[in-house]
Amino acid sequence: MGLLDEIRSIVGAGGLLEAEEVRARPNLSWGLGSCPALAIVRPKTTVALSQVMRLCHRCKQPMVPWGGQSGLVNGITSGPQDIVISLERMCNVEKLDGKSGVMIAQAGALVQQVQEAAAKEGWMFAVDFGARGSAQIGGAISTNAGGNSVVRYGMMREQILGLEAVLADGTVISSMNEMLKNNAGYDLKQLFIGSEGTLGIVTRAVLRLRPAPSTVQSAFLGLKGFDELTHCLQRVLAELEGKLSAFEVMWQSHYRLLQNESDRHRELLPKDYAFYVLLEQEGADSVRCKEQFVEVLGRLIEDRVVADALLVDSDAQRNELWALRDDIEALVRVLDPAMIFDVSMPIRHMEQYVDRVEYRLEREVPEARNATFGHLGDGNIHLAIGPCGNRKAIETIVYDELIPVQGSISAEHGIGLDKRDYLPRSKTPAELALMKTIKCALDPEGLLNPGKVFS
Repeated sequence: MGLLDEIRSIVGAGGLLEAEEVRARPNLSWGLGSCPALAIVRPKTTVALSQVMRLCHRCKQPMVPWGGQSGLVNGITSGPQDIVISLERMCNVEKLDGKSGVMIAQAGALVQQVQEAAAKEGWMFAVDFGARGSAQIGGAISTNAGGNSVVRYGMMREQILGLEAVLADGTVISSMNEMLKNNAGYDLKQLFIGSEGTLGIVTRAVLRLRPAPSTVQSAFLGLKGFDELTHCLQRVLAELEGKLSAFEVMWQSHYRLLQNESDRHRELLPKDYAFYVLLEQEGADSVRCKEQFVEVLGRLIEDRVVADALLVDSDAQRNELWALRDDIEALVRVLDPAMIFDVSMPIRHMEQYVDRVEYRLEREVPEARNATFGHLGDGNIHLAIGPCGNRKAIETIVYDELIPVQGSISAEHGIGLDKRDYLPRSKTPAELALMKTIKCALDPEGLLNPGKVFS
């Protein structure tokens, strides 16, 4: 009996895809390419996955874990020698403890599914981003996903109390802690959060929920300079008394591009401001929160920190603002072919960094344009650059300019294949050596997501 026949005996006929069913799946980010893998394995339980991985380990069979395929760094890419492990059938919310705000979910559950299950019980799952309808919890854990509310609630790492994972040899590590405080030895879950499936495959997670806010206030601001922008952030962090949940920034290049070259958005503020901010706070007392929000905005305008402001007064208008901020599709279409970069750095260096990147693009890749946007409140910005005929030159500019500002090549998207060769710009030789030591200890044969993060 061959390996695939043995796997089929474990997962059943519906748990193993071959031939054209495999080719119909993508192999690259943005849903591109055709998967060339030997097969796609779709277990329904941790026990089945453990058995499959034990077989693969025995045969030295490489395995590529898949989440919802919403990542942007080609972390799902496989070769003809690989077997893909998809957790799409392990998609249940198993438990929600309404007293302590704890949920247990399988790794294949969608982020939006988890959000909706929490909301039904008066809780909130705080990680949120545009791909919520396709991204899986396991993938979000494996990439330590960020999103729109990091400035208040932190990244995926801060929402994980415990998890279960299967190692390359089939060993199940069950660290399903439900307590906020637990210092009993090494915190093993941290090994798997952000490791992009190279150390183990996450199968279940204990998620920390937050009390659902009963009111949200939103505004769209226009600011004249970077000093005003950073001052505005400092003020709202302090004066909104911890209620700030989003501080999303669009450089003028981003706002003008969407206004001038896309017909999907109306002009909400004039196009001559240097920066635009989508500002939100969440709270419990709708009357008091709204009064506070308006008072803080009023003082910022009086002090000439904010030059212009649109106070949102309906869900439709709020959705319109977020549609503007999240419209990556329009950026990609206008700048086609486009590259979307995800970088982070100390906020004080952001203006200098963007100016340096645009200065070098103008001289070294003059056909390319840049539109900058991002979360900023958590030190994360994105650059949409295109058309990108000379991809290598653009990557070199974007990543080399991070070195003098001590930035990171990846704020929230991971490394995958796309950023692997640039990882030494963000990690020291000693850090890289320790990462490889951990990889060798947990996966000595190099079978899990081979070639990702580092070769």
